[in-house]
Amino acid sequence: MSIKKHIPNTITCMNMACGCIAVVMAFQGNFIWSAIYILLAAVFDFFDGMVARLLNVKSDIGKELDSLSDAVSFGLAPAAIIYNLLRSIMGDDSCLPYLAFLLAIFSGLRLAKFNVDERQTSSFIGLPTPANAMFMSSLAALSDPIAPIPGWFDVEVIHDIVTSPIVILCLVFLFSYLLVCELPMFSLKFKNLKWEDNKIRFILIISSVVLAAIFQMAAIPLIIILFILMSIYTAFVKR
Repeated sequence: MSIKKHIPNTITCMNMACGCIAVVMAFQGNFIWSAIYILLAAVFDFFDGMVARLLNVKSDIGKELDSLSDAVSFGLAPAAIIYNLLRSIMGDDSCLPYLAFLLAIFSGLRLAKFNVDERQTSSFIGLPTPANAMFMSSLAALSDPIAPIPGWFDVEVIHDIVTSPIVILCLVFLFSYLLVCELPMFSLKFKNLKWEDNKIRFILIISSVVLAAIFQMAAIPLIIILFILMSIYTAFVKR
């Protein structure tokens, strides 16, 4: 039995393992580490498909395993983070924190649609679940006073924004919609390294590096917002 055919699935399992740990961290109130593990899960999610293509060992079971792992890491994990953030703000008596699990439900719908939608071979229809998970988890992480953000930021203003139940719930509804909407979004898959063919991808990557250098952890939600705006531009304005 060839070992190489199990390498992509092993990487996918690492994605799921990171998602499981992120859930545990969320219920412990450690949102920074939850966000870190979701980021690691996204790295594994990026490389499992790439390795499968390089080794030419793509399989149906790998596709199903990838969706199951994504449902944990990019569906359940961010929902658990937002649930615990809202519960810490609103108390155990409120039922509103349970609305956070809309993220898990709509992520599941997004993944199911992706598996049967033949239009999404080289791009996306709707917000990818890793982008949604990184946005939500990084916002929760910014509620922690020790979150790595620039000293010139007004920490109190950021804390007030990311701990506002109204803001959080509005974002839950908005991003749940974005997950399943018909908005075309570009992917970071490169067929070649030509500037003309990948201009939008190169701009996003360069902008992400600059934002990360300036805003540190606060750059993550900004990068996701930039990705959404650039997708809207390429889908409608540039057309």
